Amino acid sequence: MIESINASIDNLVVHQMGCKSLGEELRLSKTSMNPSEYEGVADILKDFFFRPFKTEAYFNLAAPEGGNNYVKHLMDELFADATLFYQTSVSIAQLLDSCSNNPNIRGGELYIAHFIDCAVDGQLCDAIGIFKSESKETFLRVVVGEGRVELGAQEGISIKKLDKGCIIFNIESEEGYRVCAIDNINKGQEARFWMDDFLGLKPREDNYFYTDNYLQMCKGFMNDVFNDENHIPRTERIDLMNRSIEFFNNNPQFSQQQFQEKVMSDTESINDFDIIGEFDKYKQKYEEEHELPQALPTEFEISKDAVKGEKKNFKSVIKLDKNFHVYVHGGRYYMEKGYDEGRDLNFYKLYYKIEQ
Repeated sequence: MIESINASIDNLVVHQMGCKSLGEELRLSKTSMNPSEYEGVADILKDFFFRPFKTEAYFNLAAPEGGNNYVKHLMDELFADATLFYQTSVSIAQLLDSCSNNPNIRGGELYIAHFIDCAVDGQLCDAIGIFKSESKETFLRVVVGEGRVELGAQEGISIKKLDKGCIIFNIESEEGYRVCAIDNINKGQEARFWMDDFLGLKPREDNYFYTDNYLQMCKGFMNDVFNDENHIPRTERIDLMNRSIEFFNNNPQFSQQQFQEKVMSDTESINDFDIIGEFDKYKQKYEEEHELPQALPTEFEISKDAVKGEKKNFKSVIKLDKNFHVYVHGGRYYMEKGYDEGRDLNFYKLYYKIEQ
């Protein structure tokens, strides 16, 4: 958990990134600034920088195979000598400029900030923030004059949403520091330049990482293996989805043995489908395809943050033509599937006690 209540911005530089597809060039600021010298600005900026980071999803600055991570190299030097702040900001801007070759990457303001008195999971440290704002909004400007009110339009930066950002905390330096990062603008291949090409991030292997991967693996298993092709009824598939997310939602600790006993054992006999054996094989395949550095542990503390983030992707709904959506929250034994020969249509029969 990131706590920024007592944090403050000790130093700040703002550079102007150009859009290469428009022929714009990088414009470097000649000096750094102290936001506290401008009334009200420091608190606004701190909220603008920290507000998007409410998750436990952390990263590390990773070195490419056979090479070094240049951002980590810069952080090693800067955390050792704070007087290098301005020159480091120039190096960061130049590196980002060299990575911004996609014609869809827009220009914008690049903020490099030095924070002091940050707290991460109760550990006090300083940090370096790198943020980029690309989106502009139009604001209405009202000027009250002698006997009349004049209106005008002005373009500026919205402080409600940060486009791109990362905060590198001065802890766990040997592992590549603890980093939080977002990209709210680009998707797919275009997003790689910020997270991969520029920062060179890899997910930090922690409870959030393990929980998120297990949930994604469960979802993939139900889509790829526990499915219609293996003659698994849709109601059984949805029921397994519900029981899986319920297990993660209601238990503080994950145990693969308990998960299989409580969630999967009730389904082993469906069409002679060995669900536990198939899940173990799928887990090994998942780890290989996702190039995980090591096998996922069989026991760990469940991250509720990760559960909350993935829960929306477990869709427990049966769509019937364009007429009905049946939401199943449990109780597959109260659903019966059949076929009406006279109408030449499939049907579901639902049993219940109370209509609400």
